[in-house]
Order: sequence, then C-alpha cells, then structure tokens
Amino acid sequence: MDNYIQPGDVVTLTAPVGGVVSGTFYQIGQLVVCASGTAAAAAQFEGATHGVFTAPKATGQVWAEGAILYWDDAAGKFTTTPEGNLRSGCAVADAISAATTGSVRLDGIARENEAT
Repeated sequence: MDNYIQPGDVVTLTAPVGGVVSGTFYQIGQLVVCASGTAAAAAQFEGATHGVFTAPKATGQVWAEGAILYWDDAAGKFTTTPEGNLRSGCAVADAISAATTGSVRLDGIARENEAT
C-alpha cells in the first residue's frame, strides 16, 4: 500500500493555545488525545489516540467498569455526563465518587459533542 501512513495510535498534531504538557489530555478539534510530550503553542506534538490511561475524573461520580465516558473540555476531566461533552472512551475499572482519577480507555474516534 503506497498510501499507508501509520497505525494511528499516536498522531502528530499542532499544540493549541497555551501549549501541551506530557501526560495531559486535550481536545484537538473533535478528537481527545493524551500528549506524549510537552510542546509550546503551535508546535507539533505527539498525541495518543488509543490506550488505557490514568486520567482526571469528575468527582462525585461513580464509574462502573465499561461505562461510556465523555471529555469535558471546560473542566479538563472525563465524565459520565454526555450533554455538551465529547464521547471519548470507556472506564476500564470501577471508580468511587471521591476519586479524582480513573482508568480510561481512549477509543480514538473523532465525534461531535453530545447535544445539550
């Protein structure tokens, strides 16, 4: 295949205003990625589109293993609340309401934000 570029588990993107920090999640257009390095605004960076990560979780929520998760870009956290957020993956472990992080599997699919 002459047109094959890469598997797509990690892609090169342009850092948004404020830049990116390694291990932090970002919504680039309609795709949520985890930055694999730190980069200044407008610089190129590598972002993981797939994989399982320890990620910031909306407190006060209980996550069940396999629950669909959404990225709340304003809060910078994953949530089970679909309205106004971007479906991004699922929980791969239960998480109690007091937890500030959870185990998230990114699905690597660019989607539109859920209707509010």
